[in-house]
Amino acid sequence: MGSNSKRNQIYRAFREVGRAVATVQLLRFISDPSLRRRVTAATNKVESFNNFTDWLAFCNGGVIAENDPAEQEKAVKLTSLLANCVIFHTTLDLMNIVRELQAEGWQFTGEDLTAISPYLTDHIMRFGTYATTELTVRPDAFDPHLDVEFEAEKEVPTMA
Repeated sequence: MGSNSKRNQIYRAFREVGRAVATVQLLRFISDPSLRRRVTAATNKVESFNNFTDWLAFCNGGVIAENDPAEQEKAVKLTSLLANCVIFHTTLDLMNIVRELQAEGWQFTGEDLTAISPYLTDHIMRFGTYATTELTVRPDAFDPHLDVEFEAEKEVPTMA
């Protein structure tokens, strides 16, 4: 008798516990507007990232043509690495622009910056000509500090 057999009492008990937990989570989701907002925001971020990586993976229309699992994993990891590099570069450019505007007297709040997406594509030339003469130029050190006050997200008590 296997562990997932419907005759196994432990399996049936855990299946019912799982159903009860899922029901409680669904009821929390339905009844709590702030939880729905957070879940939707997180889902939108993931979907935006996936759309961005699809846009970057222009070769073969983003379709992995290999049947070898190692090659498939390599293609997925390289596409994610490329996406993360482009996002990092875009974020650095956005931070420099915010710093320049602050130097001109503009004021920003954390809420203002949450409306900015790192998944911009207008400035990227996927099929352009790129200079390789600057590959040896060492970039300036990354400065993560930004003079903007961010509010901490309030913790929502979880049901134990």
